Amino acid sequence: MRIKTSEVEAYQKFKEVNSKDAYSKGIITYIEKWSELMEKEIENGKKLEDIAKTTSCEADTDGITGYMYGVAVRILSGVWEYGEELRKWHNKEYGYEGEGCINPAIITIGVKE
Repeated sequence: MRIKTSEVEAYQKFKEVNSKDAYSKGIITYIEKWSELMEKEIENGKKLEDIAKTTSCEADTDGITGYMYGVAVRILSGVWEYGEELRKWHNKEYGYEGEGCINPAIITIGVKE
């Protein structure tokens, strides 16, 4: 996993703090599998926007939740070499192009008149 040099310590701290229970370990496992799959595809000349969704599904071998996915995107956005590109792709998938990272675990309910 290609972590930005300036973020290596922060990612190691994240892993240390979040290695105490199975749920949190599942997020770490997913982050690392997904980033490695995307890196391999990028090295083969593919664009992140073309492979992010398929590699996300491929990396999800343990059945992650929407919250786990959101944490993975948020963490990768901050520490990963391709993080900003991933954040922009992710947000665009939810119709948003601003700052921050959309939480996919939030449900919006509308009323039809």
